[in-house]
Amino acid sequence: MQNYLPACKIVSTHGVRGEMKALPLCDGVQFLAKFKRLYAAANGSGEVALRGVRAQGNMLLVKLAGVEDMDAARAQVGKTYYFAKADAKLPEGRYFIDDLIGCTVVHADDGRTLGTVAKVDHPGAQDIYIVRDAAGEEHWIPAVPEFVVDVDIAARTVKMRPIAGMFDEPVNGDEE
Repeated sequence: MQNYLPACKIVSTHGVRGEMKALPLCDGVQFLAKFKRLYAAANGSGEVALRGVRAQGNMLLVKLAGVEDMDAARAQVGKTYYFAKADAKLPEGRYFIDDLIGCTVVHADDGRTLGTVAKVDHPGAQDIYIVRDAAGEEHWIPAVPEFVVDVDIAARTVKMRPIAGMFDEPVNGDEE
């Protein structure tokens, strides 16, 4: 598990006062606006104060301390900034994907190991946990309370109550 996760990637300048257009790499403007600082590297180095963030379509407009004009903003283009997971407050029942990956998936009723969370996809209304079983086959499980009974990040386990067929046939993720 990582302690610092990607927040945004600077893609261009915006105006003459150091504001920058950024691609969101997290849950977006409302999530990012809760942070007071970002980091220039994934190891937590290069701390910089986040002075402002707002939405512009599907992009972000970001203002960082020390970036006061277009030239300073231009020097940031291409850089990714990170947030500290310790600074994030997630609502009940929400988890960082990074924390879910690698968790052991067990059957909620009999404790049998079903596999490990290999990926998390979000194609629509809810996330899909892609669980890889011991044979290396993938099974797609909707992350809804009907199937996901409990997530214990500290214990690195996800308890599921699958319905008949969910773990009988693997899903071929290459078909579309």
